[in-house]
Amino acid sequence: MLKVLAADPTITLTKPSQINITDVGQLIAAGVGTLLIVAALLAFLYLVLGGIQWITSGGDKTGMEAARNKITHAIVGLIIVGAAWAIMILVQNFLGITIVGTGTTTVPFPKPFN
Repeated sequence: MLKVLAADPTITLTKPSQINITDVGQLIAAGVGTLLIVAALLAFLYLVLGGIQWITSGGDKTGMEAARNKITHAIVGLIIVGAAWAIMILVQNFLGITIVGTGTTTVPFPKPFN
Protein backbone atom coordinates (compact mmCIF):
# COMPACT_ATOMS: atom_id res chain seq x y z
CA MET A 1 0.00 0.00 0.00
CA LEU A 2 1.32 3.45 -1.01
CA LYS A 3 0.57 6.53 1.08
CA VAL A 4 0.72 10.00 -0.44
CA LEU A 5 1.26 12.89 1.93
CA ALA A 6 0.19 16.14 0.30
CA ALA A 7 -0.08 19.67 1.55
CA ASP A 8 -3.35 21.56 1.84
CA PRO A 9 -4.70 21.87 -1.76
CA THR A 10 -6.29 25.30 -1.23
CA ILE A 11 -4.69 28.32 -2.87
CA THR A 12 -5.07 31.74 -1.32
CA LEU A 13 -4.73 34.81 -3.51
CA THR A 14 -4.58 38.27 -2.00
CA LYS A 15 -5.50 41.45 -3.83
CA PRO A 16 -2.62 43.92 -4.31
CA SER A 17 -3.13 47.03 -2.22
CA GLN A 18 -2.62 49.42 -5.18
CA ILE A 19 -5.59 48.09 -7.17
CA ASN A 20 -9.03 49.41 -6.25
CA ILE A 21 -11.03 47.38 -8.78
CA THR A 22 -13.50 45.15 -6.98
CA ASP A 23 -15.72 43.91 -9.81
CA VAL A 24 -15.81 43.39 -13.56
CA GLY A 25 -17.82 46.59 -14.13
CA GLN A 26 -15.06 48.70 -12.63
CA LEU A 27 -12.52 46.88 -14.80
CA ILE A 28 -14.53 47.61 -17.94
CA ALA A 29 -15.00 51.25 -16.92
CA ALA A 30 -11.26 51.62 -16.32
CA GLY A 31 -10.51 50.02 -19.70
CA VAL A 32 -12.97 52.26 -21.55
CA GLY A 33 -11.60 55.38 -19.87
CA THR A 34 -8.05 54.36 -20.70
CA LEU A 35 -8.95 53.66 -24.33
CA LEU A 36 -10.60 57.08 -24.66
CA ILE A 37 -7.54 58.83 -23.27
CA VAL A 38 -5.15 56.86 -25.50
CA ALA A 39 -7.32 57.48 -28.59
CA ALA A 40 -7.50 61.21 -27.89
CA LEU A 41 -3.74 61.43 -27.36
CA LEU A 42 -3.02 59.50 -30.56
CA ALA A 43 -5.40 61.69 -32.58
CA PHE A 44 -3.78 64.83 -31.15
CA LEU A 45 -0.31 63.45 -31.96
CA TYR A 46 -1.49 62.71 -35.50
CA LEU A 47 -2.75 66.31 -35.74
CA VAL A 48 0.62 67.67 -34.63
CA LEU A 49 2.45 65.42 -37.10
CA GLY A 50 0.18 66.67 -39.88
CA GLY A 51 1.02 70.26 -38.91
CA ILE A 52 4.73 69.50 -38.94
CA GLN A 53 4.36 67.81 -42.33
CA TRP A 54 2.50 70.87 -43.63
CA ILE A 55 5.27 73.21 -42.44
CA THR A 56 8.08 71.05 -43.82
CA SER A 57 6.39 70.42 -47.18
CA GLY A 58 8.02 73.56 -48.55
CA GLY A 59 5.12 74.41 -50.83
CA ASP A 60 5.14 70.99 -52.54
CA LYS A 61 1.58 70.34 -53.68
CA THR A 62 1.57 66.60 -52.94
CA GLY A 63 3.19 67.13 -49.53
CA MET A 64 0.65 69.77 -48.60
CA GLU A 65 -2.19 67.55 -49.79
CA ALA A 66 -0.94 64.64 -47.67
CA ALA A 67 -0.53 66.93 -44.66
CA ARG A 68 -4.02 68.37 -45.12
CA ASN A 69 -5.49 64.85 -45.30
CA LYS A 70 -3.60 63.89 -42.13
CA ILE A 71 -4.91 66.97 -40.31
CA THR A 72 -8.45 66.31 -41.53
CA HIS A 73 -8.32 62.69 -40.39
CA ALA A 74 -6.94 63.72 -36.99
CA ILE A 75 -9.75 66.25 -36.48
CA VAL A 76 -12.35 63.66 -37.47
CA GLY A 77 -10.74 61.24 -35.00
CA LEU A 78 -10.91 63.81 -32.20
CA ILE A 79 -14.57 64.46 -33.01
CA ILE A 80 -15.32 60.72 -32.91
CA VAL A 81 -13.54 60.32 -29.55
CA GLY A 82 -15.42 63.32 -28.15
CA ALA A 83 -18.73 61.98 -29.43
CA ALA A 84 -18.02 58.53 -27.94
CA TRP A 85 -17.24 60.15 -24.59
CA ALA A 86 -20.44 62.24 -24.73
CA ILE A 87 -22.56 59.21 -25.63
CA MET A 88 -21.11 57.25 -22.72
CA ILE A 89 -21.84 60.12 -20.33
CA LEU A 90 -25.44 60.23 -21.61
CA VAL A 91 -25.83 56.47 -21.23
CA GLN A 92 -24.47 56.49 -17.71
CA ASN A 93 -26.78 59.38 -16.73
CA PHE A 94 -29.88 57.71 -18.19
CA LEU A 95 -29.13 54.22 -16.86
CA GLY A 96 -27.59 55.29 -13.58
CA ILE A 97 -24.38 53.33 -14.15
CA THR A 98 -20.76 54.42 -14.16
CA ILE A 99 -18.88 53.85 -17.41
CA VAL A 100 -16.39 56.70 -17.48
CA GLY A 101 -15.03 58.32 -14.34
CA THR A 102 -16.55 58.12 -10.91
CA GLY A 103 -19.98 59.44 -11.80
CA THR A 104 -21.36 62.91 -12.14
CA THR A 105 -21.08 65.55 -9.50
CA THR A 106 -23.64 68.27 -9.14
CA VAL A 107 -22.52 71.82 -8.57
CA PRO A 108 -25.07 73.98 -6.75
CA PHE A 109 -26.41 76.88 -8.74
CA PRO A 110 -25.16 80.14 -7.24
CA LYS A 111 -27.77 82.31 -5.58
CA PRO A 112 -28.24 85.82 -6.99
CA PHE A 113 -27.02 88.76 -4.98
CA ASN A 114 -29.70 90.55 -3.00
